[in-house]
Amino acid sequence: MTQSTSEIPAEIHRQTRWAVPANATEFLLVRHGATRGLANDEDRFPLKDGHGDPELHAEGHRQAELVGGRLAIETIDALYVTTLQRTHQTAAPIVKRLGLTPIVEPELREVFLGEWEGGASRRFAMAQDPRWLAALKDAEWGMIPGAETTANLEARCMGALSKIHMERPGQRVICVVHGGVIGVICGAVTGAKGAFQGADNCSISHVVAFDGVWRLRSYNDTAHLGGYTPSTHL
Repeated sequence: MTQSTSEIPAEIHRQTRWAVPANATEFLLVRHGATRGLANDEDRFPLKDGHGDPELHAEGHRQAELVGGRLAIETIDALYVTTLQRTHQTAAPIVKRLGLTPIVEPELREVFLGEWEGGASRRFAMAQDPRWLAALKDAEWGMIPGAETTANLEARCMGALSKIHMERPGQRVICVVHGGVIGVICGAVTGAKGAFQGADNCSISHVVAFDGVWRLRSYNDTAHLGGYTPSTHL
Protein backbone atom coordinates (compact mmCIF):
# COMPACT_ATOMS: atom_id res chain seq x y z
CA MET A 1 0.00 0.00 0.00
CA THR A 2 1.32 3.45 -0.90
CA GLN A 3 1.88 5.71 2.08
CA SER A 4 0.00 8.99 1.80
CA THR A 5 1.87 12.25 1.99
CA SER A 6 0.22 13.10 5.29
CA GLU A 7 1.53 9.88 6.83
CA ILE A 8 5.21 10.49 5.93
CA PRO A 9 6.99 11.54 9.13
CA ALA A 10 8.63 14.95 9.26
CA GLU A 11 12.38 14.93 8.63
CA ILE A 12 15.18 17.10 9.93
CA HIS A 13 18.81 17.54 8.87
CA ARG A 14 18.07 16.67 5.27
CA GLN A 15 20.62 17.39 2.58
CA THR A 16 19.91 20.62 0.74
CA ARG A 17 21.18 22.22 -2.42
CA TRP A 18 24.09 24.64 -2.00
CA ALA A 19 22.86 28.23 -2.00
CA VAL A 20 24.85 31.16 -3.34
CA PRO A 21 25.57 33.58 -0.45
CA ALA A 22 23.73 36.89 -0.68
CA ASN A 23 26.94 38.92 -1.02
CA ALA A 24 28.54 36.64 -3.61
CA THR A 25 29.41 37.47 -7.19
CA GLU A 26 28.72 34.69 -9.68
CA PHE A 27 30.96 34.58 -12.74
CA LEU A 28 29.86 32.67 -15.82
CA LEU A 29 33.09 32.34 -17.80
CA VAL A 30 32.30 31.73 -21.47
CA ARG A 31 35.10 30.83 -23.83
CA HIS A 32 34.79 32.53 -27.21
CA GLY A 33 33.68 30.59 -30.28
CA ALA A 34 36.05 28.84 -32.67
CA THR A 35 38.18 31.26 -34.69
CA ARG A 36 39.26 31.03 -38.30
CA GLY A 37 42.21 28.91 -39.31
CA LEU A 38 45.40 29.95 -41.07
CA ALA A 39 45.21 29.92 -44.86
CA ASN A 40 48.85 28.96 -45.42
CA ASP A 41 52.31 28.97 -43.80
CA GLU A 42 52.71 32.71 -44.40
CA ASP A 43 49.29 33.71 -43.08
CA ARG A 44 49.20 35.72 -39.85
CA PHE A 45 46.33 36.95 -37.73
CA PRO A 46 46.07 40.74 -37.37
CA LEU A 47 47.41 42.04 -34.06
CA LYS A 48 45.57 44.09 -31.45
CA ASP A 49 47.97 45.62 -28.92
CA GLY A 50 50.41 42.86 -29.77
CA HIS A 51 47.89 40.02 -29.41
CA GLY A 52 46.65 37.86 -32.27
CA ASP A 53 43.12 39.02 -33.09
CA PRO A 54 41.40 36.54 -35.44
CA GLU A 55 37.70 36.74 -36.17
CA LEU A 56 35.28 33.90 -35.52
CA HIS A 57 34.97 31.08 -38.02
CA ALA A 58 31.43 30.32 -39.25
CA GLU A 59 31.39 27.44 -36.74
CA GLY A 60 32.30 29.90 -34.00
CA HIS A 61 29.27 32.03 -34.88
CA ARG A 62 27.05 28.95 -34.67
CA GLN A 63 28.51 28.10 -31.27
CA ALA A 64 27.90 31.67 -30.13
CA GLU A 65 24.23 31.42 -31.08
CA LEU A 66 23.91 28.21 -29.06
CA VAL A 67 25.50 29.62 -25.93
CA GLY A 68 23.44 32.79 -26.38
CA GLY A 69 20.28 30.70 -26.38
CA ARG A 70 21.40 28.88 -23.24
CA LEU A 71 22.11 32.10 -21.33
CA ALA A 72 18.99 33.92 -22.54
CA ILE A 73 16.96 32.30 -19.74
CA GLU A 74 19.37 33.41 -17.00
CA THR A 75 19.18 36.54 -14.86
CA ILE A 76 22.37 38.44 -15.71
CA ASP A 77 23.44 41.80 -14.30
CA ALA A 78 26.44 42.59 -16.51
CA LEU A 79 28.43 41.28 -19.47
CA TYR A 80 32.19 41.65 -19.85
CA VAL A 81 34.35 41.11 -22.93
CA THR A 82 38.05 41.61 -23.64
CA THR A 83 39.83 43.86 -26.12
CA LEU A 84 39.92 41.08 -28.74
CA GLN A 85 37.22 40.84 -31.40
CA ARG A 86 36.45 37.13 -30.95
CA THR A 87 34.95 37.87 -27.53
CA HIS A 88 32.80 40.70 -28.91
CA GLN A 89 31.53 38.49 -31.72
CA THR A 90 30.76 35.65 -29.32
CA ALA A 91 28.93 38.03 -26.98
CA ALA A 92 26.75 39.47 -29.77
CA PRO A 93 23.92 36.87 -29.52
CA ILE A 94 23.91 37.24 -25.71
CA VAL A 95 23.72 41.03 -26.03
CA LYS A 96 20.83 40.74 -28.48
CA ARG A 97 18.84 38.43 -26.23
CA LEU A 98 19.50 40.07 -22.87
CA GLY A 99 19.79 43.71 -23.92
CA LEU A 100 23.09 44.22 -22.09
CA THR A 101 25.86 46.64 -23.05
CA PRO A 102 29.25 44.87 -23.13
CA ILE A 103 31.90 46.21 -20.77
CA VAL A 104 35.51 45.86 -21.93
CA GLU A 105 37.89 44.49 -19.29
CA PRO A 106 41.41 44.57 -20.84
CA GLU A 107 42.99 42.54 -18.04
CA LEU A 108 40.97 39.47 -19.05
CA ARG A 109 42.59 39.30 -22.51
CA GLU A 110 44.33 36.10 -23.58
CA VAL A 111 47.87 35.19 -22.50
CA PHE A 112 50.51 37.02 -24.55
CA LEU A 113 52.54 34.48 -26.52
CA GLY A 114 55.51 36.67 -27.44
CA GLU A 115 57.27 35.50 -30.61
CA TRP A 116 54.47 32.99 -31.22
CA GLU A 117 51.67 35.54 -31.52
CA GLY A 118 49.60 36.04 -34.65
CA GLY A 119 48.85 32.35 -35.08
CA ALA A 120 52.40 30.99 -34.98
CA SER A 121 51.56 29.07 -31.78
CA ARG A 122 49.18 26.87 -33.77
CA ARG A 123 51.99 25.78 -36.05
CA PHE A 124 54.27 24.96 -33.14
CA ALA A 125 51.46 23.09 -31.41
CA MET A 126 50.66 21.08 -34.55
CA ALA A 127 54.34 20.22 -34.94
CA GLN A 128 54.52 19.14 -31.26
CA ASP A 129 57.41 21.51 -30.69
CA PRO A 130 59.25 20.55 -27.45
CA ARG A 131 58.83 24.07 -26.07
CA TRP A 132 55.08 23.87 -26.59
CA LEU A 133 54.89 20.47 -24.93
CA ALA A 134 57.00 21.69 -22.00
CA ALA A 135 54.81 24.76 -21.55
CA LEU A 136 51.72 22.55 -21.34
CA LYS A 137 53.35 19.96 -19.07
CA ASP A 138 54.62 22.54 -16.58
CA ALA A 139 51.67 24.93 -17.00
CA GLU A 140 54.18 27.71 -17.70
CA TRP A 141 53.51 29.98 -20.66
CA GLY A 142 56.79 31.75 -20.01
CA MET A 143 58.65 28.85 -21.65
CA ILE A 144 57.52 30.22 -25.01
CA PRO A 145 60.03 32.82 -26.32
CA GLY A 146 59.02 36.29 -25.18
CA ALA A 147 55.70 35.10 -23.73
CA GLU A 148 53.92 36.25 -20.60
CA THR A 149 54.52 34.10 -17.53
CA THR A 150 51.69 32.08 -16.04
CA ALA A 151 52.14 33.97 -12.75
CA ASN A 152 51.58 37.31 -14.50
CA LEU A 153 48.55 35.98 -16.37
CA GLU A 154 47.05 34.69 -13.12
CA ALA A 155 47.73 37.94 -11.28
CA ARG A 156 46.03 40.15 -13.85
CA CYS A 157 43.05 37.84 -14.39
CA MET A 158 42.36 37.28 -10.71
CA GLY A 159 42.90 40.99 -10.10
CA ALA A 160 40.25 41.76 -12.73
CA LEU A 161 37.75 39.32 -11.20
CA SER A 162 38.44 40.68 -7.71
CA LYS A 163 37.72 44.20 -8.95
CA ILE A 164 34.44 43.08 -10.53
CA HIS A 165 33.51 41.23 -7.33
CA MET A 166 34.05 44.39 -5.27
CA GLU A 167 31.94 46.41 -7.70
CA ARG A 168 29.15 43.83 -8.05
CA PRO A 169 28.45 41.92 -4.83
CA GLY A 170 25.26 39.91 -5.04
CA GLN A 171 25.25 39.96 -8.83
CA ARG A 172 25.68 37.43 -11.62
CA VAL A 173 27.92 38.40 -14.52
CA ILE A 174 29.04 36.85 -17.78
CA CYS A 175 32.68 37.17 -18.82
CA VAL A 176 33.35 36.18 -22.44
CA VAL A 177 37.04 35.36 -22.34
CA HIS A 178 39.74 32.97 -23.58
CA GLY A 179 40.91 29.42 -23.00
CA GLY A 180 44.15 30.39 -21.29
CA VAL A 181 42.28 32.82 -19.05
CA ILE A 182 39.70 30.23 -17.98
CA GLY A 183 42.45 27.70 -17.31
CA VAL A 184 44.45 29.99 -15.06
CA ILE A 185 41.39 31.25 -13.17
CA CYS A 186 40.09 27.75 -12.45
CA GLY A 187 43.59 26.67 -11.43
CA ALA A 188 43.97 29.62 -9.08
CA VAL A 189 40.54 29.07 -7.50
CA THR A 190 41.08 25.36 -6.88
CA GLY A 191 44.83 25.26 -6.35
CA ALA A 192 45.06 22.65 -9.13
CA LYS A 193 47.28 24.66 -11.44
CA GLY A 194 47.57 23.28 -14.96
CA ALA A 195 44.54 21.01 -14.53
CA PHE A 196 42.13 23.12 -16.57
CA GLN A 197 43.79 23.44 -19.96
CA GLY A 198 41.63 23.18 -23.05
CA ALA A 199 38.19 24.56 -22.20
CA ASP A 200 35.97 24.01 -25.23
CA ASN A 201 34.83 26.87 -27.44
CA CYS A 202 31.62 28.43 -26.05
CA SER A 203 31.77 26.30 -22.90
CA ILE A 204 30.59 27.80 -19.60
CA SER A 205 32.52 27.60 -16.33
CA HIS A 206 30.95 28.85 -13.08
CA VAL A 207 33.01 30.58 -10.39
CA VAL A 208 31.61 32.12 -7.20
CA ALA A 209 33.39 34.68 -4.99
CA PHE A 210 32.26 35.64 -1.45
CA ASP A 211 33.87 36.73 1.84
CA GLY A 212 37.39 36.22 0.51
CA VAL A 213 36.53 32.72 -0.68
CA TRP A 214 36.51 31.48 -4.28
CA ARG A 215 34.67 28.38 -5.43
CA LEU A 216 34.58 26.59 -8.78
CA ARG A 217 31.04 25.28 -9.21
CA SER A 218 31.37 23.85 -12.72
CA TYR A 219 33.91 23.66 -15.52
CA ASN A 220 33.56 23.31 -19.31
CA ASP A 221 29.76 22.93 -19.41
CA THR A 222 28.83 22.28 -23.06
CA ALA A 223 25.31 20.85 -22.62
CA HIS A 224 23.91 23.66 -24.79
CA LEU A 225 26.08 22.53 -27.72
CA GLY A 226 24.28 19.17 -27.77
CA GLY A 227 25.70 16.81 -30.36
CA TYR A 228 27.41 19.67 -32.21
CA THR A 229 30.92 18.69 -33.30
CA PRO A 230 33.21 21.08 -35.21
CA SER A 231 34.49 19.68 -38.50
CA THR A 232 38.05 20.74 -37.68
CA HIS A 233 40.10 21.84 -34.70
CA LEU A 234 40.15 25.64 -34.80
